Amino acid sequence: MSQSLARALRILASLGEGDRSLDQLATELDVHKTTVLRLLRTMEADRFVRRDESHRYRLGSRLFALADAAREEYVVRAVAGPHLRQLNQKTGQTVHLAAWENGEVVYVDKLDSVRSVRMYSQVGVPAALHCTAVGKVLLAAQPARQREALLASIDYHAFTPRTITDPDVLRAELDAVRVQGWAQDRAEHESFINCIGAPVTDHDGRVVGAVSVSVPDVLLNYEQVLELLPDLLATAEAISADYN
Repeated sequence: MSQSLARALRILASLGEGDRSLDQLATELDVHKTTVLRLLRTMEADRFVRRDESHRYRLGSRLFALADAAREEYVVRAVAGPHLRQLNQKTGQTVHLAAWENGEVVYVDKLDSVRSVRMYSQVGVPAALHCTAVGKVLLAAQPARQREALLASIDYHAFTPRTITDPDVLRAELDAVRVQGWAQDRAEHESFINCIGAPVTDHDGRVVGAVSVSVPDVLLNYEQVLELLPDLLATAEAISADYN
């Protein structure tokens, strides 16, 4: 990757976290302001970034079209849409759809709970492999050699006291996921959230996505979340059938 392209991508990633001044971007990239300004002018001309009246830079409108195009390329997202809405309406809980992309699990769709409680997950943002239900579903589905390489490379960050931080423990859980056909996140990523996830497959049985239901424990405890498993599995099967 060229140095200029790498820097431009870092600028976009930084602006994705919030607006920045020229000085802030130059500091983050550790380059002179003139270098950053040259990149920003090019990106601004093509509407990838915009500058507001306070001379702070933000993401530009061109990214809306690109984001829509990227989402449409996820065939599984289009197929899953009606089923996700039905699951969301039936359970009243937050529903996610995730896909495997370049060694990461990325949320490609999300329907918020009908309750006032909201989760911090976002479409387009990676999910932790070792402590989310969709992460475990899709990690378990990877070929053995790739799965082992990922188990060795994961940053086993402890998000909560229940987060799995031992690769051997995670390996054993992934074995269970492959046998039982679903995964759990029992307050492992967020201390107040329980989650269950199931795979979406194509006609060859290859896992192409994962759907999940996530519930704050102020609404349902873990055992009550497990009572939603039949609805989750039925949804995953319906998506798989339509995907084929």
